[in-house]
Amino acid sequence: MRLSHFWERMNGQFGEAYAASLARDHVIDSLGSRTVDQALADGISAKEVWRAVCEAFDLPAAAR
Repeated sequence: MRLSHFWERMNGQFGEAYAASLARDHVIDSLGSRTVDQALADGISAKEVWRAVCEAFDLPAAAR
């Protein structure tokens, strides 16, 4: 998954403002207790981060 596609999904699911806030502030255990921004900066793939977001927020199967 390209990073641009990841952000399209984040913005589509949460809205631009909340997606940015979530990425910056919400710690996700399955990402090693990192935020989305930290995980991406640390080299975790966008696909793996998206999966973690889906799990953490119990997103419907259609969003995954």
